[in-house]
Amino acid sequence: MNLIILSKNDFIEDTKRAYIQDHRAAHILNVNRSSMGDELRVGLIGGNIGCGRITCIEEGKIEMDVVLDGEPPAPLQFTLISSMMRPRVFKRVLTQVAAMGVKKIIVINSYRVEKSFWKSPVLEEESLYKYLVKGLEQGQDTVVPEVLIRPLFKPFVEDELPGIIKGTHPLVAHPYASELCPYNIGRPVTLAVGPEGGFIPYEVEKLIECGFTAVNLGERTLHVESAIFGLIGRLM
Repeated sequence: MNLIILSKNDFIEDTKRAYIQDHRAAHILNVNRSSMGDELRVGLIGGNIGCGRITCIEEGKIEMDVVLDGEPPAPLQFTLISSMMRPRVFKRVLTQVAAMGVKKIIVINSYRVEKSFWKSPVLEEESLYKYLVKGLEQGQDTVVPEVLIRPLFKPFVEDELPGIIKGTHPLVAHPYASELCPYNIGRPVTLAVGPEGGFIPYEVEKLIECGFTAVNLGERTLHVESAIFGLIGRLM
């Protein structure tokens, strides 16, 4: 936990003193091994980042004086469109792309996605928020990414996607594409990544019709989460 994320409900009377007693306090005391007078990196969810100085520790509860005088890191100009994946993998991807600074994530269906994945509790709003905040704590950020769930492929691609990709460079990752993924293109990107095994030809064709360019990541075939992180790092 590189950044202690605070909410407005943590503050006492004003915006200069915070009081926490949940898993964050346990982490500060048991993992960071912080004590009275120590200063920690803190941030207000959706707001600024700064410093919190511990002024009181009592039965696992922590009070701190807080100064929020810095802005969070600039977001990546990057929209990730990903097929729904195995829930335990999806949790990791959510956390890591949030840590990397991606601020818009769209989860879509694909022919190769198992129907049972859509019943996972990880797609519930509270669960999504939990894993996104973990990423913010890792990446020292406070702005929660937007997550859209779109379980119908064709209506999404035909009705919504043209507006989403406007003003961006749209790419679809496809292991059999003839074009290699570019490096650091210096403009906003929309990246579509399919499930294990990739999008089927029909899906790739629909994305290309919408304006996407199919690209590959080299000769080696990677798991979806490895491909996502590699593509973000390469493009941005």
